[in-house]
Amino acid sequence: MPYEPPTHTVERSLRATTGAKIIAGVDEVGRGAWAGPVTVCAAVTGLRRPPQGLTDSKLLSVKRRTELAEELRTWVTSYALGHASPEEIDHMGMTAALRTAAVRALEALPVRPDAVILDGKHDYLGTPWKVRTVIKGDQSCVAVAAASVIAKVQRDKMMAELGIDHADFGFAANAGYPSPVHKAALEVRGPTPYHRLSWAYLDALPQWRHLKKARSWADGSVPAIEGQLGFDF
Repeated sequence: MPYEPPTHTVERSLRATTGAKIIAGVDEVGRGAWAGPVTVCAAVTGLRRPPQGLTDSKLLSVKRRTELAEELRTWVTSYALGHASPEEIDHMGMTAALRTAAVRALEALPVRPDAVILDGKHDYLGTPWKVRTVIKGDQSCVAVAAASVIAKVQRDKMMAELGIDHADFGFAANAGYPSPVHKAALEVRGPTPYHRLSWAYLDALPQWRHLKKARSWADGSVPAIEGQLGFDF
């Protein structure tokens, strides 16, 4: 399916309006998974012409995405990854976990960025970061698209490695996301040490429901968490 390649339009706008010189594109993967971490990549690309075919990682085949990620690792000016573990997601909720992972990625960059382009419409980073949110930024912004591809390939590889000792769950194929194979393994074996135990899928597992962790945050609220899927998929 044809798609428009990403551009540096947002980066140029930020440079012109804020004086920012170092701009990081930030994207996440793993938000809606039942197992594994949420992973965030921060990528700084400058204004160079991007590699051919760069776009949102979800629009690429596994083969092309893997090839492109390898190319991007040496093409970008710099990049860094941050993760929030299943335990951290259960403890603090997805919004705070995303911020934790993103801050880890941004702070791991060799130079602190002057501004951040964040994929989506919600600013889960907040102060002190100067953030521009862009809906479908992983398709329209070069730096965010690069972050999207690197994050996806890195997390998929991580999940495949975690799945070696849990072959029935099919982590190499589903990366911890809902799938029939994943569901069947959960029903028989219950959650692995890599599963998020505050997630709604446990409600449909009577024999394992006692493992579910209550979601209670310090401020007493129970925020809506995107991607807490049960077995209706």
